[in-house]
Amino acid sequence: MVIGVLQLDVHVPTAQSLKDKRSVIKRLKDQLRGRFNVAVAELDANETWQRATIGVSAIGEQRAYVEGLLTEVTEWLRATRLVELSRVQQECW
Repeated sequence: MVIGVLQLDVHVPTAQSLKDKRSVIKRLKDQLRGRFNVAVAELDANETWQRATIGVSAIGEQRAYVEGLLTEVTEWLRATRLVELSRVQQECW
C-alpha cells in the first residue's frame, strides 16, 4: 500500500473576507473530493482571508498510480480559476 500526500499553499485572490475565502475553499474541497476521490482538509492560515494551506491525501496499491493522481490534482489546481498555487509539496510512502 502506498500513501501520497500533497501540501498546497494557495492564494485566494477574489476573497475580500474570511467568509469569501471559506466559500471558495469549501467549493474547492468539494470539487477535489468529487473529481479525484481524495481526502482534503484545510490545514493552516485559517484566519487569513487570502491564503490557505490545503492537505490532500490518496492511497493506492501502486506508487505510480498515487503519484500520477496527485500530479493530476496539482495540474487541475493550476488550471482552475478558484485559487492560485504558491507552493506544492508532494510525498509518498
